[in-house]
Parts: sequence; C-alpha cells; structure tokens
Amino acid sequence: MSYLSIEGGAPLHGELTIQGSKNSVLPVLAATILARGVCRIENCPHLRDVDASIAILRHLGCRVRRDGTALEVDTAPMARCDIPDELMREMRSSVIFLGAILARQGEAVLSYPGGCELGPRPIDLHLAALRELGTEITERGGELRCKAKCLRGTDLTLAIPSVGATENAILAACGAEGTSVIYNAAREPEIVDLQTLLRSMGARVNGAGGSIITVEGGAPLHGCTHRVIGDRIVCATYLCAAAAAGGEVRLTGVDYRAVSTVALALAESGCEVRSEADAVSLRSAGALRSVRPVRTAPYPGFPTDAQPVLMAALLKSEGCTVFVENIFENRYRHVDELSRMGAEIRVAGRVAVVNGVRTLHGAAVKCTDLRGGAALVIAGLSAEGTTRVTELTHIDRGYDAIERDLAALGARIRRETT
Repeated sequence: MSYLSIEGGAPLHGELTIQGSKNSVLPVLAATILARGVCRIENCPHLRDVDASIAILRHLGCRVRRDGTALEVDTAPMARCDIPDELMREMRSSVIFLGAILARQGEAVLSYPGGCELGPRPIDLHLAALRELGTEITERGGELRCKAKCLRGTDLTLAIPSVGATENAILAACGAEGTSVIYNAAREPEIVDLQTLLRSMGARVNGAGGSIITVEGGAPLHGCTHRVIGDRIVCATYLCAAAAAGGEVRLTGVDYRAVSTVALALAESGCEVRSEADAVSLRSAGALRSVRPVRTAPYPGFPTDAQPVLMAALLKSEGCTVFVENIFENRYRHVDELSRMGAEIRVAGRVAVVNGVRTLHGAAVKCTDLRGGAALVIAGLSAEGTTRVTELTHIDRGYDAIERDLAALGARIRRETT
C-alpha cells in the first residue's frame, strides 16, 4: 500500500506547467470513436481514469498507443458495442462513451457507472437526451441496452446543464441525420475543448461555451491531432496549496478565466493573484482571512470540484467561512478527516461552516474521494508535523503524480510504500 508523507511548514515557490485536463481528455477519447481513423491526442495526463478509458477503447477493438503525454488512437478496427461491468465500475465518467458508441455502431450495452461516491449521480439526463435523438433504451438487471437504427436530429432541452449529458448529446448528434439543437447546455471549458476536437475531425458543431449548441449531423469524420486544455481544477488545487502553505507560485498552461472564481476567493482571503494570457500567479504571505459564502454552481459559477481544496486552504483563516454545496450530495466526506488534523468544521446538509483555527497538526488520514483527497494534502502542507495520507487511488484518478508537482515547488512530500 502506498501513502503520501507530508512534512508541513514549507512554503511553495517556483513555476509549474499544469497537466492536461482529466475532465476534458475523457470525452475527447470517447469522441475518437467517431473518426474511424487515427487521432493523436496530446497533453494526456497519466491518470487512473485515462487508463480506464484506454482499456474501454481497447475492449471495443480500437488500437491505442501512448507516446509520452500523447495518445495515438486508431478506431478503424472497432467491432464491439459493449462495455463490461468491471470497466464501467472503474469510473463514473465511463458513461461518456455511450453517445459515441451509439453514433458509430447503432447500439450500445453497458451497466451503471462507478467512480467516486458523491451521492446520487443518475444518468437519467443522458438517457433522456439520447431518447430524444431516437434511441430505444431498455434496462434489465442493472444493464442498459440502447439501440438506434437511425439517430434523428432534433431540438432537446436538458433539465439541468449537466456536463456529461451535454457531451453525450453532442457526440450522439454528430452521428444523427439532420440538425440537433441542445438547449440549457453546460458551458464548461471542457465542452469548448470537445467542440474544438470535433471540428478538427470535420464535425459541424457550434455554440459551445454558451447555453445553446447546434450540431449538424451526418458529416463524414476523420482523424486529427488535438491538444487537450490544461486542468483548471488541478490549477485551483495548487493555487490553494500555495495559499495555505505560503510562498509564491506561477502556474502555466491554464486560461485564467477558467479559474477566476477560485482566484477571486483567494484574493479576498488576502493573497495577491495576477493573471496572464496562459498563466496565473499567486503570492501568499501572512494569515489568510475568511471570505464571503462560497456557493458551488455550474460554470461559470464556483466549481464543485474546487470546494474541498478551497476549504482546506481556509482552515487556518481568521474568521468564519460558509460553504454551500449545490451540485453533489455527500460532498463533505473529507470533513471528518480534516477534523482529525484539528480543523473546526460544522456540517448541516448542504452547508459547511469553517471556523479558522490557529494551528493544524499532522495526522494519519485517508482519502474519501478525488478532490477530498487533494484537500487532505493541502491541509498537510500547512500543518505542524507529519501527515500521512492513504487510499491514494482516489487522488491518482485526477492528479498526475501530485507529490512530484508539489515537491517541485518546494513541498516536503514523498510517496512511500509499506
């Protein structure tokens, strides 16, 4: 079993290039199915979820080769339309393959997805969108069987702006006859990145970044080369780490606008934040202050994935900060572990109240989910003594060697094996 050993008290200094986006590379890999040829996807991080996506592509019959941080995917030999249960359970994002498989094969068979346990994350929104496009869906014993002899372009409205449902609808619509218009679409930067890839493949997709996306289906698609955008949540994590530990860092490879809500909260707490075209810098000196209530919301609101890491950054702030989680239930599972380090946090339903403390102390803690695990690492950086973080499989789903990145900035952190 591996764990992270963190000696707190070391400020962070230096420059770091942010890895490719986990939440972008997964739908991008699914989209390669539509190309019927070779796609080269660059800036692909080494993550457990990326490995799971590669395993799914290979199971479907595709050929995948890694070349450093690039993946070459040849989907021409794809022959299957099913994703086995063990691969679906590896990550919840595996459902993103549904729309692309349907568009390519006309049918898809899969079970309900796995991944972090953040409460109910039903795929009903995905299925409703696919039904609007002409898919017949039956469920039996936890298995979904989807068939579409001919996907038909249509106007569809998502009940909520779900990122995954938006991506699945776009991918399926690319293989439909006619034009589809998706209303109340998610506006996240990862949707824009998916559109960029699809356009490079020859698809006619417009409107990503706004709430209405238009897809003219039926265009023949081909292979291409695409570079995945930087990971805004990893960037937010390291900004919060520098805020908590103190010091000055410059993070490159991410559009400041994608992390602006987090940067503004950190600036309110007393940090000095500077933006550039493709970078963001943060300087933290002295005690942090509490900030106005933080309410998670779909993009361009405050990202739910950044809630745990900002909470960790403010554990020693002066005053009281209120967090309101509006996206996922059960997203405060990291609170009990932070409390073991001396944090004072009260939770009532979707609300968490952080009362800043003077000191945190190192402790043995375990990751409960991906971003909650990152929060424990941040707390360890600002704690007195040694923190030992276990259950690293969660962190490894979304961070390409978090200990390497933080150590490069001066953190006293290492991965060890018992």
